[in-house]
Amino acid sequence: MSSVTRFAPSPNGLLHVGHALSAIIAHDVARKNGGRFLLRIEDIDLDRRRPEFVTAIFEDLNWLGLTWEEPVLVQSEHFSDYLAAADRLIAMGLLYPCFASRKEIADAADPTKTDPDGSPLYPGIWRGASAEAIGTRMAAGDTPALRLNMEGALQTLKEKRGDKPLTFVEIAEDGSQQTMTAEPARWGDAIIVRKEVPASYHLSVVVDDARQGVTHVTRGQDLLAATDLQRLLQELLDLPEPVYSHHRVIRWSDGRKLSKSNRDMGLRALRDEGATADDIRRVIFA
Repeated sequence: MSSVTRFAPSPNGLLHVGHALSAIIAHDVARKNGGRFLLRIEDIDLDRRRPEFVTAIFEDLNWLGLTWEEPVLVQSEHFSDYLAAADRLIAMGLLYPCFASRKEIADAADPTKTDPDGSPLYPGIWRGASAEAIGTRMAAGDTPALRLNMEGALQTLKEKRGDKPLTFVEIAEDGSQQTMTAEPARWGDAIIVRKEVPASYHLSVVVDDARQGVTHVTRGQDLLAATDLQRLLQELLDLPEPVYSHHRVIRWSDGRKLSKSNRDMGLRALRDEGATADDIRRVIFA
């Protein structure tokens, strides 16, 4: 089956060799079987996106010898689509407004419980809040985030699927496949629509993967846990299920993950130092 893959960077910094690994794997998977390789700019973080980083993404990927279909999907141009998906979840009674600050959550949370990102597991401060309490905050001009009622979502999932477990297909770098069980409950009442923008990473990703017909999601192992929550959203919203490949994460010798903020192994810096695209391939696939 021909595959549709995508590379979806955020324009909040310059690409590094870890991004090159994701982009090249996704590109090569599509090209091997006559599939399609897409580029998507995930810029819903309006405060951190920069147009110069978008330009740099195009330049760096061109330098690596990658080609993609046009037009490139830019997420900030599609907020209405993410809100439409959120409206469906609201109609199902699965989203609720939350005005809690990070400090309030940290103070109220069980210090022994965290979500897969390492953040305090949301303690349900606004779950079940009265219409009066919500109206008071709205009247004061406060904007809430919208959280997923995880208990309700799992009950809805059970009504749809019975006792059939929520799973996804994982393809290893050697091509072997295994069916993995998703565990969305470990995310708790996750944010689906953020306070500052009408979307979240998890919601926008599943909407866009479905919109673009993505069949193979290729990304780093650091996003493996995100698949649990995204598979839940796909099922709730009746969206197609892609297969997944979570490749190794390139790290420094001391175990640190590469970071845009630290400009670790930046492609632009390596190019300026005389590296070639073939050099990058040799390094990341050594």
